Amino acid sequence: MYVMNSDIVRHMKHFLLLAAVAFSTASAMAEDVTSWATAVSKQAGTGRAIIFRYAKDFRDGFNESAFPDRVILVWKYKSDSGMPGLNEHGAMDRMEDLLEPMIGESGESVLVLVSTGENLREWIFYAKTGKKFLAALNKALAGQPRFPIEVHTGRDPEWSSYVRFRKGVRE
Repeated sequence: MYVMNSDIVRHMKHFLLLAAVAFSTASAMAEDVTSWATAVSKQAGTGRAIIFRYAKDFRDGFNESAFPDRVILVWKYKSDSGMPGLNEHGAMDRMEDLLEPMIGESGESVLVLVSTGENLREWIFYAKTGKKFLAALNKALAGQPRFPIEVHTGRDPEWSSYVRFRKGVRE
């Protein structure tokens, strides 16, 4: 999945700088995650890239089975390059910062994957319960302008979405 050629670098230079800032913010989002990594995938049909920020390592003794519910936050946007513009990227970072104390640090969920590209950003969390996650999400975003996100929840006690992604990453 690591694909870096001159076309991708040229089209994403400003985005990668912003992603580095977001990466440092997200790395503190959950103490269960001890290291983060990034991967870039070039889409065959469009030639555009998708950037993945993912939890690479977890603390000793971390128990995935304690987080059986998968929650996906989806933010759709429009861009000729497939990447969010500076203002939209800033709004995404602001939302993620708002989620940190209510979700990441509460011990009720863990962020494992963020993908950005092809006019879509997705955050994948695993939670103790989807219901508690949604309550924390609503509390974290209360009083804020509405963020254009969709929320999808479902059982995934085997962490199949995350496992499938990790199997596809070449390190």
